[in-house]
Amino acid sequence: MIDFSIVDWSDVWQATLETLVMTGASLFFTVLIGLPLGILLFITARQQLIPQRGVYLVLSFVINVLRSVPFLILLIVLIPVTLVLVGTSLGVEGSIPPLVIGTAPFFARLVENVLREIDRGVIEACQAMGARTYQIIFGALLPEALPGLLAAVTITAITLMSYASMSGVIGGGGLGDLAIRFGYQRFQTEVMIVTVAVLVVLVQLLQFFGDRLVLHFTRK
Repeated sequence: MIDFSIVDWSDVWQATLETLVMTGASLFFTVLIGLPLGILLFITARQQLIPQRGVYLVLSFVINVLRSVPFLILLIVLIPVTLVLVGTSLGVEGSIPPLVIGTAPFFARLVENVLREIDRGVIEACQAMGARTYQIIFGALLPEALPGLLAAVTITAITLMSYASMSGVIGGGGLGDLAIRFGYQRFQTEVMIVTVAVLVVLVQLLQFFGDRLVLHFTRK
């Protein structure tokens, strides 16, 4: 018999806040790192603004390596790095560095793909008017790619929320930690159901607001 009266709703609320903090902080640093990386990947690719085969191949290789490592393994491997950066590998603070390192390459590749979808004529028109590289990037490419970039941010935010839940395996806090400590280790099925339901609602809200932003900024 399922009895939700055993659920400590204050714990659920606290875990939800921790998950939102982890997701929000990690998303900020992911965009801060991943956006320049994605732009650099795009402009150094063959037949682009600053074709640099060596730079592109090195960046692409590093990004592919980081993307190929399962996040749970990355969490464990990065514990020494996390200790150096924030002084702990536990809780919200200890989860943010591996979350950023795990998703920044993913976001960078999304940015590169979004920029590739822009009509080549936009770049050629800017070059014909004598625009410099930074003017093309910030004056033409990024504004043109804004809806696609917002969609990429939405996808990344949802991925981060999933990863943030996984961090509960090593005591990362949030809904994942609550589900493991009470739902799994103490066999409280009710807690597991509640945490899953909250995560589903959060993901749906992220997708809804992300879609609304994309729609708002899409040029008709």
